[in-house]
Amino acid sequence: MKNILHSDQAGNLNKVFPKKLQQKKLLIFGLFAFLLALADALPAYIRSSYMESFVGVSAVSWFYIAANLVAIVAILIFPKIINRLSNYLSAGFVISIFIFSLLGLSLSSTALGVLLFFIIMQVTSYLLWINLDIFLESASDDKTTGRTRTIYLTFMNLAWVFAPAISAWLVESKGYETTFFVSALVMIPFLIIFLLTRKQLKNTATDAPKTPLRVALKETFKNKNLMAVYVAAGQLSIFLNAAVVFLPIHLHQNLGFSWSQLSIAFSIMLIPFLLVEIPAGILADKHIGEKELLTLGFLIIITCLAIFFISTSNNIWFWATILFISRIGVALIEAMRESYFFKNVDSHDIEKINIFRTAAPLGYVIASFISLLVLLFLPLEYVFIAIALFICLFTFPALIRMKDSL
Repeated sequence: MKNILHSDQAGNLNKVFPKKLQQKKLLIFGLFAFLLALADALPAYIRSSYMESFVGVSAVSWFYIAANLVAIVAILIFPKIINRLSNYLSAGFVISIFIFSLLGLSLSSTALGVLLFFIIMQVTSYLLWINLDIFLESASDDKTTGRTRTIYLTFMNLAWVFAPAISAWLVESKGYETTFFVSALVMIPFLIIFLLTRKQLKNTATDAPKTPLRVALKETFKNKNLMAVYVAAGQLSIFLNAAVVFLPIHLHQNLGFSWSQLSIAFSIMLIPFLLVEIPAGILADKHIGEKELLTLGFLIIITCLAIFFISTSNNIWFWATILFISRIGVALIEAMRESYFFKNVDSHDIEKINIFRTAAPLGYVIASFISLLVLLFLPLEYVFIAIALFICLFTFPALIRMKDSL
């Protein structure tokens, strides 16, 4: 009979449900990425100016150094917490502390209080992204890693596009503190969805064989491919330190742009994340691999750093254009970093994932020390050229050694 399925047809239908299940999980992770990114992004471009209101511009670097050094230690010991509590329970614990830190920043009136809650916020943000990494990795496979990761990143970057306009309005109408309070409110629906989707999130890699940290470090840094992508991730973080921490101060104070002007430029700046990353992920999966796109991305951001240093233009549209171009480079690097790394690990490699995530805080620490040294002798804009030279010196030798995935 025609309506009776052959065995191979039945098998094909049986494969549909897991795909639908994966799509459902990806939507859940997309919502998580959007909400967490929104909570991160709302204060991202104003927090350095906020901290500067308590301490001088050079002292802001010490805030970032302290927060990111603590983050590196926390990330390295986080696998033990995940293995003991499970990824789900550890994520719930981190979410609660993250919300608490945002509320603390909204209420603090002293430099010490701001420093303390800033450290807690920075650390818990890193840890929560690691929780999401493990959930997402358990629901994807190597053949579609580029697409899966870049779809996930697109949800995340959608929040970053809207956040600058919202935060600028909040700062100018309500003050810096309100921005942190609104970020805490954004995490409430995150927490609700997290609690309602427990069944979809319960399967984690915590039952996998445990790799000692010392062994995981040795395996990571002896692997030239993992080491190369680790260097690339760290160098991207060094650029972002300059672009997120010091460029807003430079544009706002040195060049005289208002926050309402900057919000327009920052929103335009972030559009490439929506346009570039998914096509880049497809290219990396099917056509040219990650190495070439990583190289292109770094050439773009180094060129833009040089322009940050040279230009004194007071035309906001000029800066919006340069910032837009810089984020094409960042989007390429971010997408290829995620795609390449997660093609070389799986959800059982909790320790390696945590080691990889130390690249971001380590990059912030290095960039903060570079900026401290520069600001002892030179004006703020020299930070950008110093960081451009540092990225050139260390990135391209690592990329040359990297084996392309295609």
